[in-house]
Amino acid sequence: MKRVVFCGVGALGSHAAVLCRNLAAQLVFIDFDRVESKNLLSQAFVKPSLGKNKADALKAQLLNFFGIKAEAFGVRLGEDNVEVLLKQADLVVDCFDNVKSRTLLSRFATKNDTPLVHAGISGDGTFGLVRWDERFVADAEDTEGQATCEGGEHLPMLGFVASVLARTIQDFVVSGERRDAIVALTSATVTNATATVG
Repeated sequence: MKRVVFCGVGALGSHAAVLCRNLAAQLVFIDFDRVESKNLLSQAFVKPSLGKNKADALKAQLLNFFGIKAEAFGVRLGEDNVEVLLKQADLVVDCFDNVKSRTLLSRFATKNDTPLVHAGISGDGTFGLVRWDERFVADAEDTEGQATCEGGEHLPMLGFVASVLARTIQDFVVSGERRDAIVALTSATVTNATATVG
């Protein structure tokens, strides 16, 4: 069974993870943050999760609602623990919202030849992307720690990007296919597809 590790389970990561609940894969969640009331509008958490670590809360929700067992690590991913937390991953899913963490994942993936797919949404909510690491360049935030998904304003786009990401993960787990996509509210366009890896 493939091990799919979601790094960041906020707006994009939590929704994509819920959509991946049907995969024959071990789902793993890494996030140091806690569920706040403002997260309920844009992230896949419920009121009883308020105050809990996001990774632990998502793990509990998948078990309670769907009977899906997952693993959770309620820690900040950094240079000191990236090797330990990701060494057994068959696929790393980047749903972080900052260039420092995205760069850390890219360095790990390159060094260890681990498949890594990134997902992100523009600050104004007009588009999103799903891109494999070999074709990804992280954009710097306008301001460090800039939130792009607070308050639910971009929920339709978040759902769309999370769905495309979940399908990308599914295709990789099932067949090894790697597709990039650019997502707008009017369409999702495959921008690159590679042959099955295997």
